[in-house]
Amino acid sequence: MILADSFAWSTFPDAIRFIGDNPHLLWDKSLQQLGLSLAALGIAIAIALPVGVVLGHYHRGSFIAISVANFGRALPSLVLIAFGLLVLGIGFWNNAAALIVLAIPPILTNAYFGVEEVDRNVVEAARGMGMRDRDVLLRVELPLAVPLLFGGIRIAAVFVIATATIAAIAGGGGLGDIIVNQATYRLSGVVAASLCVSLMAFGAAFVLSLARKVLTRSFVLQD
Repeated sequence: MILADSFAWSTFPDAIRFIGDNPHLLWDKSLQQLGLSLAALGIAIAIALPVGVVLGHYHRGSFIAISVANFGRALPSLVLIAFGLLVLGIGFWNNAAALIVLAIPPILTNAYFGVEEVDRNVVEAARGMGMRDRDVLLRVELPLAVPLLFGGIRIAAVFVIATATIAAIAGGGGLGDIIVNQATYRLSGVVAASLCVSLMAFGAAFVLSLARKVLTRSFVLQD
C-alpha cells in the first residue's frame, strides 16, 4: 500500500540513491518540464512585456495592471488546466495555455510599474535634450526599469516551473509524472523529482538575477 511508504529520515538518502539509479529518467522528465516551462514563459513575455511597457510609458492602465495581478493570484492552476481540457484536450498546449495565463500577471504588472515609476524629472530632462518619445522609452525608461522587469520575469519563471509539475494530470509530462505516481516510483522517487523541480526553479531564479545585474551594469557603463 502507498500509505505504508510514509516519510522517514531515510527518505532523503533514498531519494539521492534514486537520482543516482535513474539519471536518464529524471533527465528526460526534466527536459520535458523545462521545454513546457520555457514555451509558456516565452509566450507570456511576448504578450505581457510590450503591453506593460507601453501602458507604463503613457501612464495609463494602472487599473488593468492591478486587476490582472489580482486575477492571476486568485486563479487556481487546476481550474485553468481543467478548462483547457475542454477546449484544447490533453497534451502540451493545454498545459502551456494554463501556464501562460499564470505567467502573464507578474510580468505585465512589473513591466507597467517599472516604466511608469521612472522619475518624471529624468524623463522631462531627456525630452528637454531633444529626445523623441521612442528614444525616451528605449534609452531612459527601459534601462531604469530593468530591475523590475526582470523581477517580474523571475517571479513568473519560478511560478511556471513549480506549477508545471501538475501538468502530468493532463498529459503534459515532466517531473510531475513521477511526483503523482508514488505507487510506481515510491516516496523516494517523489522526493527525488521534487528536488529536481526545486533545483530547476532556483537555477532559473539565479540565472535571471545574474542577467539583471549584467544588463543593469551595462546600461550604467553606457551612460
